[in-house]
Amino acid sequence: MKSIFTFFLLAGFSSTGFSQSHSCCTASATGPSDPTVQFASFSTQETFKMSHDEPQPFEGEKPAAGSVITYPTPDGKTASAYFIKSEKPSATTLFVIHEWWGLNDYIKQEAERFATELKNVNVMALDLYDGKVATTRDSAGAYMGAVKTERAQSIIKGAIAFSGEKSTILTIGWCFGGGWSLQSSLLAGKQAGGCVLYYGQPESDPEKLKNLNADVLGIYASNDKWINKEMIAGFEAAMKTAGKNVTSFWYEADHAFANPSNPKHNKEFAEDAHKKALDFLVKRIK
Repeated sequence: MKSIFTFFLLAGFSSTGFSQSHSCCTASATGPSDPTVQFASFSTQETFKMSHDEPQPFEGEKPAAGSVITYPTPDGKTASAYFIKSEKPSATTLFVIHEWWGLNDYIKQEAERFATELKNVNVMALDLYDGKVATTRDSAGAYMGAVKTERAQSIIKGAIAFSGEKSTILTIGWCFGGGWSLQSSLLAGKQAGGCVLYYGQPESDPEKLKNLNADVLGIYASNDKWINKEMIAGFEAAMKTAGKNVTSFWYEADHAFANPSNPKHNKEFAEDAHKKALDFLVKRIK
């Protein structure tokens, strides 16, 4: 069994567990343990919405290194992604999954940054909102709450097929996309190579995690009232039971501290977390 390492940065993570209003997200038509449904239900909580400041306008040149592609999905529809093809043929594809605002220019910019820094990797910034991009808390909550698990899984499965059956799949995501980063690695099966999860809802079922073929790097905020110490301790325990490897880093910050669209973006912590994510991913490129 691989060991589990937990590092606590800059001291002091919250000992606050879920309050009653935060623990209501346990049952759904998809099943009582569906983490994506649990996280989506936060969209109805005013405190969760108000914890996200309205995204600041994108400044600078629009992302242009990639292009928007369309690919088929198993449900008979199509999906789109912002795709940056490696200059040289690559056997590795990184899935970048957006936060609750959707696939906006900030996420495309992050995708381009990873494409530059990782070099010979294909990068796909997936669109789990099917073209919708939020600019207000209310619209973000509505879009996140409307995501159907089956549709999101189909978008991801289509992206895996697009990448090729011999491609190694790496995943990274923030907030809403953090949880879907882990789910994407689960869906990738034996093609999964590594997963980075920024303060997203983790999978807590050890039986499901037994099918995970990727190490996980988790990045969390100590002042996060939703993805908190209690939840992550449960995730780490489930990973240990499943015989999987997870490394967790905590920053004394608030939820979404690493999101560049957040007016309260903590640049120092975000850069440190990015370096850790980059080091983790580089070691897993095929």
